[in-house]
Amino acid sequence: MLDQPQSNIEKVLSHLAENEGAALERLFSFLRIPSISTVSDYAGDCQKAAEWLAAQFEGLGFSASVRQTPGRPILIAHSDEAGPDAPHILYYGHYDVQPADPEELWTSPAFEPVLIDGPAGKRIVARGAADDKGQVMIWVEAFRSWRAVHGKLPVRVTVLVEGEEETGSPSLKPFLQAHADELKADVAVISDGNMWDIASPSITTRLRGTVYTQIKLRTANCDLHSGLFGGVARNALNALTQLLGGLHDEQGRVQIPGFYDDVPELPEALARQWDALAFDEAALLKSFGLATPAGETDRPALQRLWSRPTADIHGIWGGYTGEGRKTVIPAEAHAKISFRVVPGQDPQRVAQCFRRFLDDRRPPDAEITLDVLGAEPGIEIPADTRWMRAVRRALGDEYGKPAILGGCGGALPMVGALKSILGVDALLFSFGLDDDQVHSPNEKFELRCYRQGARAHARLLAELGRAT
Repeated sequence: MLDQPQSNIEKVLSHLAENEGAALERLFSFLRIPSISTVSDYAGDCQKAAEWLAAQFEGLGFSASVRQTPGRPILIAHSDEAGPDAPHILYYGHYDVQPADPEELWTSPAFEPVLIDGPAGKRIVARGAADDKGQVMIWVEAFRSWRAVHGKLPVRVTVLVEGEEETGSPSLKPFLQAHADELKADVAVISDGNMWDIASPSITTRLRGTVYTQIKLRTANCDLHSGLFGGVARNALNALTQLLGGLHDEQGRVQIPGFYDDVPELPEALARQWDALAFDEAALLKSFGLATPAGETDRPALQRLWSRPTADIHGIWGGYTGEGRKTVIPAEAHAKISFRVVPGQDPQRVAQCFRRFLDDRRPPDAEITLDVLGAEPGIEIPADTRWMRAVRRALGDEYGKPAILGGCGGALPMVGALKSILGVDALLFSFGLDDDQVHSPNEKFELRCYRQGARAHARLLAELGRAT
């Protein structure tokens, strides 16, 4: 336990500042490794990235090993020097990155990192700068400075850095299940995403889950000529689009019976906090070339994004889509539809409600098949735990203002896996920005975000060491 956290942390922060140049060189070395997980030709580079990280942790006194999986390797490292009674923290990140394509749109080579001027000061430009190598290295450097100043970390640490996050993490859940005893901790720390803005820290406490489905609607036993049989034979595409056209009403509410039964109202205090953020929905829409909001018309934008469920059609196909004319009445039509579900909704029940919706509206002579391709629940992370209080203090001290407790419209399966397999909640706070262009050419990480991220992680170590 830490008796004088403020004096302890000031020395660590000074060390971070004095050694920032060397820290950036290490980050640049990491960024030069083209660890693209989705392309098999880069499998050797993924191995190299995992081994590079293992060497970094070994140099910090951790026991580190690169574990092979059916896909890309996973780096595991442990530091138990704080003693058996100290809190045990699991840090998660990923070393794999997206391909650089289209390479001709980069202003500098994707895997040759550069430090350039930007509106907010210097910025690091390279593939993986913000997603997620830069955000992994900020907590690695916080570890380094803690050990340099105090000789050991104030908490026990386990590190898991995977190499398949950009391809859906197919090896991760089996790995967690096989190594659950080794990886169990008091809480997990994840920095892989964005903050509210460059001056405002945020903690994600709500994540939507998904139900992903595919429909096949079949009518006749073959495609038919529209001139000979139009007006007599049922058109599968007409039937499917008419059916799916009833998914929403004019107010944007999903019309599946039972869909909202388990959707809780947002706590009033949290709703007020989100309203106070004065989110500019019009500016967001304008950036997409849009002007009119969609979704539930009686709900504020941030609630629609973070705490309300949705239904969306992603693709429809059938009949003839080639060049020129072919006047067929298609016998089959297909669609992909997903639902974003919120904490409280059961993904399997949502799928069942959708199946009943389709069956109840099935037109005559139509046969409907519904396949559920994936189902992940929404997640709510408790905001009043000693771990959450610790991260709120750390971010508040670093930024001079309270952290925003926000949501995430997308799903993060890793967070659900940590909870379901290891029984561990996650502290989700990140230092990227909306304009970092992750997955796009000229990905960047603001030096200010890198610097304050490392400082915030150092402060968090102090707070976790005395978390109450």
